[in-house]
Amino acid sequence: MRRAPTLDLALLRTLVAVADTGSVTAAARHLAYTQSTVSMQLSRLEAVLEVSLHERQGRRIRFTAEGERLLEHARRLLALNDEVLADMRAQRVTGELKLGIPEDYAPLLTAVFSWFHQLYPDVGLQVTCGVSAELVGRVRADELDLALVTRQRCSPGGEVIRREPLVWAVGLERQPLLVDPLPLALYSPGADLFREVAEDALVAAGRDWRVAYTSQSMAGLSPVVQAGLAIVVVTRSMLGPQLRALDESSGLPTLPAVELALHRAARRPTEPARRLAELIREELAPARMSWVSREELGR
Repeated sequence: MRRAPTLDLALLRTLVAVADTGSVTAAARHLAYTQSTVSMQLSRLEAVLEVSLHERQGRRIRFTAEGERLLEHARRLLALNDEVLADMRAQRVTGELKLGIPEDYAPLLTAVFSWFHQLYPDVGLQVTCGVSAELVGRVRADELDLALVTRQRCSPGGEVIRREPLVWAVGLERQPLLVDPLPLALYSPGADLFREVAEDALVAAGRDWRVAYTSQSMAGLSPVVQAGLAIVVVTRSMLGPQLRALDESSGLPTLPAVELALHRAARRPTEPARRLAELIREELAPARMSWVSREELGR
């Protein structure tokens, strides 16, 4: 007997995100996916249901009548799914939990923080932002329970949650001339792997550059990049609405991907730490399928 097709809740979440944000681009930023992943998931939904769900109007999406009907069902199904999870996980979990994360990655965990608080309101969650290498050191010193960081050359280890490609980015409306010496907006020395990767790539390509601006976070670098005064290296999920990635036609060298790793204290994990690690994995791991093959994940 032929099995009836089933609806993937992850695809329905993407559909709702597109509806709520109004465009594939905004939904991709919200979900920390690539735009191609969002488009692919919408296409998969249409293939499963054998109907057209949307059509483009410029940069925005307009849902067909079938798309609007599915959207209503999707919201109910997702609400029921969340209700079931909350009920099954409702056993009382208490305690204190300390998480470390670089400031630029904090937006990736917005949904995690909200969901964790709903599920475990009696857990006191303390989030510390800092440099990846320093956060790993604090985990090893048992000062933090968990840290989600960029895996560093000087501090390997941890559980790889996802890989993210690095890109050269400039302001949406303005950019500097891409001639040597290239004006770079870089993280402060020792602040992150991004600076090392950028410099290594430029050396290998025989390009010259100058450090125009430095900061320990994108909050400090973004204004000068938006003003067209420098180029910056970011992950695709860090591309805000005022930045755009440069493609191969820019003449700049291709950059590798970086790994986001979850480090845990050596002591036996507390129940709150175990639950938060699980939520982080559930929220972030699916997105890496866009960049990591199933064979790579199995290694």
